[in-house]
Amino acid sequence: MKGFTINFFKELERIIETTSSEEKIERFIRFYELFQTKKLLFVEDFVPKKFENPSYSEICTIVAPQNVPKRTNLTTKEGQINLLHAVAHIEYSAIDLALDAAYRFGNMPYEYYVDWLEVAMDEIRHFLMLESLLDALGAKYGDIEVHNALFEASYKTQTLLERMAVVPRYLEANGLDATPMIVKKLKKLPKNEMLERIVQNLEVILAEEVSHVKKGDIWFKYACEEEGVDENIYFEIIQKYYPRGFLRPNDLNIEARKEAGFSCSELKVMAKKEVCI
Repeated sequence: MKGFTINFFKELERIIETTSSEEKIERFIRFYELFQTKKLLFVEDFVPKKFENPSYSEICTIVAPQNVPKRTNLTTKEGQINLLHAVAHIEYSAIDLALDAAYRFGNMPYEYYVDWLEVAMDEIRHFLMLESLLDALGAKYGDIEVHNALFEASYKTQTLLERMAVVPRYLEANGLDATPMIVKKLKKLPKNEMLERIVQNLEVILAEEVSHVKKGDIWFKYACEEEGVDENIYFEIIQKYYPRGFLRPNDLNIEARKEAGFSCSELKVMAKKEVCI
């Protein structure tokens, strides 16, 4: 590593704390190029910071989840903006979540960092796709109130085991269930160009999110092995942070979840019935 002076973790910290979305993305793209050409220094004794506020707190007004504007009539411009803004916020939050996964856990196999920086790059692309649609509707990210539930999840999970269980294997996996229902609803509406573009974007995001959950599955199982615990600890962790657990057992996207690494025995617990063998 002789001659490499840019600290991998310190630079990630700087990117995570960047409050401008444009600047954050520009900085990450430069950082990612350095990472891909192996020009970054991994400092083994680096101590990560615990971020007290999400980086978007200077862009968006944060409110309780129940106070976020509802996605009402999706045939209207207002309804479409509300939907796109909500999904864009998830994707923007997911950028920081992926970066934090790489930043927070040191001394991991190199492939771990490859995985989460790839995810961050995907989330940036997803965010920019949605931002473009918002722009076409005369809106921008930050125009509408948001919640900070995803940031809170990362704030509370400071071990690799809990982070991988909660963020990719629970929260992102829930997106595998929710997105097809949104797409189905949109496809039933009278067709217009904007609705078709929204559907196309959501279908791209859904397809790519499967691989993100799969990466989380791989590193969750790695953490279980490292800590010498059974993989069924997953349900204990979810119960700890989300006592209401799996609220829509009939809406599970079984095929996507299987592709992302969930076993049939896990899916049986979630669905409260046999759903695959």
